[in-house]
Amino acid sequence: MINTEDFIKRLQKVINYYGESASSFAEKIGVQRSSISHILSGRNKPSLDFILKILSTYPEVDLYWLFNGKGSFPSESKTETQKPNNTPPTLNQDEAVAEIKKDKTIERIVIFYSDGSFKNYDK
Repeated sequence: MINTEDFIKRLQKVINYYGESASSFAEKIGVQRSSISHILSGRNKPSLDFILKILSTYPEVDLYWLFNGKGSFPSESKTETQKPNNTPPTLNQDEAVAEIKKDKTIERIVIFYSDGSFKNYDK
C-alpha cells in the first residue's frame, strides 16, 4: 500500500525539480488541475493512470522511487537525459546577423499559431 504523505512529498519534489507550478505540471501530464490539488492536499490518492502519465511525461522519474521511495530521483539509469531546458536557444543580434551573412538567403518563413493554423511567407 502506498504511503500517501510520503508520496505527496515525492510528487512535490518532482514538481519542484522541473520548476513547475502544480497547475503547469497538471497541464503537462494531461490531468485537471483539481486532480493535482486533491492529491497534494491528501484528499485523493493517485490513480494508476495518474502515475503512468507522470512516468511517460518525465522519464527521469523512477516508478519504484515515486511509489515507495526506493531508488533515486532523477533515475540514475536515465540521467543521460539532462534536466529539460524549456527555453529555446537564442542568438544575440550580432550572432543572428553573422548567421544570416554566411552566404545564406531566407527562402521561406513559416509562423505557427497556437490554434494549429500557420502563415507561410515565400521569397
